[in-house]
Amino acid sequence: DLDDTGAVIVQTAPGKVVTHRGGTITLPCRYHHEPEDVDRNRIRIKWTKVSDAFQFEDVFVALGRQQKTFGSYRGRVSLERAGPGDASVIIHNITLQDYGRYECEVTNDMEDDTGFNKKQHCNNFNVFPYYPPSGRYKLNYHQAEEVCRQQDAILASHAQLHKAWLEGLDWCNAGWLEDGSVQYPISHPRDQCGHKDSPPGVRNYGYRHKEDERYDSFCFTSNLNGRAYFLKRFKKVNYLEAVKACQRDDAVIAKVGQLYAAWKIQLLDRCEAGWVEDGSIRYPIVNPRARCGGPEPGVRNLGFPDKKFRLYGVYCFRRNTDVQSTQAPKETTTKPANSTRSI
Repeated sequence: DLDDTGAVIVQTAPGKVVTHRGGTITLPCRYHHEPEDVDRNRIRIKWTKVSDAFQFEDVFVALGRQQKTFGSYRGRVSLERAGPGDASVIIHNITLQDYGRYECEVTNDMEDDTGFNKKQHCNNFNVFPYYPPSGRYKLNYHQAEEVCRQQDAILASHAQLHKAWLEGLDWCNAGWLEDGSVQYPISHPRDQCGHKDSPPGVRNYGYRHKEDERYDSFCFTSNLNGRAYFLKRFKKVNYLEAVKACQRDDAVIAKVGQLYAAWKIQLLDRCEAGWVEDGSIRYPIVNPRARCGGPEPGVRNLGFPDKKFRLYGVYCFRRNTDVQSTQAPKETTTKPANSTRSI
């Protein structure tokens, strides 16, 4: 047992840890005891994800040789075990939902300490506004979640939207965020968007009724395990022909989130309008120029034309085939000797 002066000291790395979708990442956390003569089978390590709204999601817990993972982290998380005092965890097959802040907690009976760790998919990520073919302000919260998912994205957090605003995002329509609030970023104040004398910033309508109220959505996407590209063709096509053209090129028609990620992260720049998966017509511009949609970089949106009769190019997406998936280790269920403790 620890005496009255005993303590567990936890240290985590400062700043953020970066990775990409589909990758593997180590979240560092180390601890030591004062005094050091402590039974390590009594050490309990717990990792928790902390959201912007300070909601807590269990990720991983270990007691001695027992380990357990939770929810979407099952089969993807394990201890690094780099030596005594190492509470670091390895997360495999990173998803968009893994983005955020993580808490490392180490306890020994009455003594405990906690460290915090931020993980980001990479320094390059993108927040984009989205509304469906039915028009603007048509989505309740759950529908907003679903349309982002359909476009290879998730609802953005306030922190992600704020960072996008700092990078110049300006959008005059309010959209849902993952915490149930409705906000919109204004870099260039004007009367149509609140008031031209108001300071720039992220406007906040607060938390809205998730079932009854209707807005657009702000989606979050990150680096791709693949490549979005404009398919070079001699003639323009309707939507169904565009889908088939990508399939013949061993690809699929690109989703909106994939096109945004390719524009922001892979610097895709193409002044040619093309179909994307939701039936809209878009094109990405990194270097603005004449007759390419205005003076600012961005993904241009020409709306949702008739799928049968209107003819355009097409943006396709091809997943990387040379990236081998990393198999996550199986969970350990062996009980420590002479112990009946549960996790």
